[in-house]
Amino acid sequence: MRTLISCVLFRVSLLAALLVLAGCGQSKPGAGDAKKFLEDAEQKLNSLGVESGRASWVQENFITDDTEALSAASGQRAGDEAVRLAKQAKQFDGVQVSADDARKLNLLKIGFTLAPPSDPKESAEVSKLAASLDATYGKGKYCKDGQGSAPATCLDINDITKIMANSTNPAELLDVWKGWHTISLPMRKDFTRFVELSNKGAAELGFKDTGAMWRSKYDMSADDFSKELDRLWEQVRPLYVSLHAYVRARLHQKYGNLVPENGPLPAHLMGNIWAQDWSNVYKLVAPADADPGYDLTQILKSRKTDPIQMVKYGEGFFKSLGFDPLPETFWKRSLFVKPRDREVVCHASAWDVDNVNDLRIKMCIDITEEDFTTIHHELGHNFYQRAYNTQPILFRDSANDGFHEAIGDTIALSVTPEYLVKLGFLPKAPDASKDMGLLLKKALEKIAFLPFGLMIDQWRWRVFSGEIPPDKYNEAWWQLRLKYQGIAPPEPRSDEFFDPGAKYHVPANVPYTRYFLADILQFQFHRALAEAAGCPGQSSTPLHRCSIYESKEAGTKLNRMLAMGLSKPWQDALQEITGKREMDATAIRDYFAPLQKWLDEQNKGKPVGW
Repeated sequence: MRTLISCVLFRVSLLAALLVLAGCGQSKPGAGDAKKFLEDAEQKLNSLGVESGRASWVQENFITDDTEALSAASGQRAGDEAVRLAKQAKQFDGVQVSADDARKLNLLKIGFTLAPPSDPKESAEVSKLAASLDATYGKGKYCKDGQGSAPATCLDINDITKIMANSTNPAELLDVWKGWHTISLPMRKDFTRFVELSNKGAAELGFKDTGAMWRSKYDMSADDFSKELDRLWEQVRPLYVSLHAYVRARLHQKYGNLVPENGPLPAHLMGNIWAQDWSNVYKLVAPADADPGYDLTQILKSRKTDPIQMVKYGEGFFKSLGFDPLPETFWKRSLFVKPRDREVVCHASAWDVDNVNDLRIKMCIDITEEDFTTIHHELGHNFYQRAYNTQPILFRDSANDGFHEAIGDTIALSVTPEYLVKLGFLPKAPDASKDMGLLLKKALEKIAFLPFGLMIDQWRWRVFSGEIPPDKYNEAWWQLRLKYQGIAPPEPRSDEFFDPGAKYHVPANVPYTRYFLADILQFQFHRALAEAAGCPGQSSTPLHRCSIYESKEAGTKLNRMLAMGLSKPWQDALQEITGKREMDATAIRDYFAPLQKWLDEQNKGKPVGW
């Protein structure tokens, strides 16, 4: 009997021990497990990201069905792994880890532009749709039948851009405007399905929809971020409304009733296919005696500047601040000129293919003032990418995506007459009496862009949420353009059209709010860096004439912020460069203060608003 009892007790003890061991195997992971998970995740994501980046580079530079397929496949592998890791990261919710590891775990869960669904077929489908939409835009052309025996002529986005910039023939502008907007007709069905699958992937990660996922990336709640955008827009809206009223009155003088005295501006007469930048109508709206006395495009052409030298000027600006030169591979691997033998995506972009030092830009450079500025912008991305390349992989990005876009534009604000004198482009800077023309020209670029930069994602977020259904895509697009921009189509646009797809960032699935933020931040950065450079300091130099060119003090301040990457909340990075933790559009108002006063005088007694 005693033996039987002992045997039973032994078996009970053995069972208890096994249960304890089983419990140990299922115990909640600890900080060490989280660290190991993150190390493995970063290594895997980096490897797949480099592979995907190379495939994307080839696909955008050699547009074929095969390169589309390869790019889609590599993008799918990277996307699938990122989603898998995001879901696995949830096992560490509630685990006490270091501040850096906690930030990395959160970034794993929110770092998506596109979250593929977990179903393999749907994941493959959404990746193919993404590559196809991008390629459809890249191959887009408006083709017109030739007259008589003449062959048909086809215009790509570069051709369209030149016509929109230089022509003042309303019939020609209407023709190319309508023509370019036909390229997006085949996208509508694919885009609708893309939204459906994109939302499904976002929901699997715990987000309401893809738009909510995008808004979660700003170190504040999605709702608070939306309110922040509203606050910033209200700070600058009065300046935009004044500019809109002035431009409308001057274009009415030029085009008569094609531009109403009171109401929205017609989209095809603004010098840009998307009416997002009005710089090209400056010649039609410039104030009397405001000619600055120089034309940068003509200066560049008269000096026989080639595309490589254009980029060298941009690099030289960063070098003057104390940054190292770009690597030799940059000059060997970048695309600077549109090839004659193949289709490429000409939309300017900056690349960091290996996440270390394989920096490149891809653009079809024209010798113009606009491309001179764009090059500074794209190189801003490259120098930012290199500045944070020693951070852990998950921190190799900008403080928020608006920061990345703002850096190059901050440099471009220093492309002042004084800077052009230092380059030897001008014998001397024009006097202050020419400033109103310079400010107006800058406002036609920067201020005119603000509502467009805001409304793209206002439309997309409503599409993702279902507030805008597919049969209202086009109607809602133009309603928002009217609300924010005071812009209307030149003729009625039914929902058989898909006009949003005629803007690269929609078919390419590139979030756009970053550009609105960049437009705000660049002036805030410029004001802070100008102060570091001693401008205006004791001088009477206004903010819009300050250039940080050759200021090592400004370069040091800038580089400290760039090197932080995504390692800290954007508020910390903003404080590093400006001393403040809140985005502030008053820097724009400071920069354009003389123009605001002048516009208000010009608009007296005339309709304002639409």
